[in-house]
Amino acid sequence: MAVTETVKETVRGALGTSDEPPRATREQMSEARLPLPYRDSCAYLLIPLNRCRFEHYYLPWKCVDERHSYEKCQYVEFRKRVAKMDELRASKGGARSN
Repeated sequence: MAVTETVKETVRGALGTSDEPPRATREQMSEARLPLPYRDSCAYLLIPLNRCRFEHYYLPWKCVDERHSYEKCQYVEFRKRVAKMDELRASKGGARSN
């Protein structure tokens, strides 16, 4: 059974249908001249968003789909961090770290 799951994950990864989002490489981020604070797991969405913004002269009604995708990715990452912090807090009995 484990071999079957491994094969499925390999095929999903090769086809680009895995659950994990694609990652932007360091080279892609440096070519796009992303500032260091923005080089996170959502950078693969920020690169096309910035390109679209540049091409459309930063008009606020353009690139709406790209912006929404990037902001949703940021929100999901935030929720993961909050869940992790809640898990850590629960393991310490509710004690704060600061």
